Amino acid sequence: MVEILRTIIESRYVIAFTGAGVSTLSGIPDFRGKNGLYTKFDADRIFDLAYFRTDPSFYYTHARDLIYASTERRPSIVHEFLAEMETMGKLRAVITQNIDMLHGKAGSRRVIELHGSPRTHTCMECGRKYGYEDVAPTVRLGNVPRCGGCIGILKPDITFFGEMLPRGALEEAVEECGKADLMMILGSSLVVQPAASLPGYVIDNGGKIIIVNDADTPLDGYAEHRLHDLETFFVYLRDQLTARS
Repeated sequence: MVEILRTIIESRYVIAFTGAGVSTLSGIPDFRGKNGLYTKFDADRIFDLAYFRTDPSFYYTHARDLIYASTERRPSIVHEFLAEMETMGKLRAVITQNIDMLHGKAGSRRVIELHGSPRTHTCMECGRKYGYEDVAPTVRLGNVPRCGGCIGILKPDITFFGEMLPRGALEEAVEECGKADLMMILGSSLVVQPAASLPGYVIDNGGKIIIVNDADTPLDGYAEHRLHDLETFFVYLRDQLTARS
């Protein structure tokens, strides 16, 4: 791992791209892993907009432990040290596919949430906004949250299948990729589009990518370095960079 460390230290503009594998270290199941949500039920329906309109209780029932118990979830070493790298001036931004808000909880300030966030919810009838803390207690009790004004169903501001990515998020991510000479791809299988296309912008601009993921990805052949164990890598990275700071 010495060569990877050298690559990171010598790079001038480092960004991170994170997927569900980062949050499995915090006890949040991924979708496509060997013990992921797809092995338990039809996980695609959770974030299907058409199905949500038909039966919002399906989302809220299955997302209760996944999303609305986030006060019980703690950032992993990956979340925590990415935030520390930003403080050190060694990381410019985190681009994440995740919706668990753990990067923010760990202290990262520059986080681009490609798939939105349950930090806010919107009434599907009148458009009124509600914060996560307004909604989560209702969901934890097993109920579907409704608008206090018009009694419409509240939908999390997460990008569901059938919706566009959040306004400006993809453009901001592409801009960061254009500046980066190194992207660390962490815990992502790189199969969900359009997010999975982002590393290509780094490569096309002459930048390097490092991939740390337990399963193969379509871009493994383009990686400057390829590792499989996130926790081992970040323990090493934390010890080495902290010793140099």
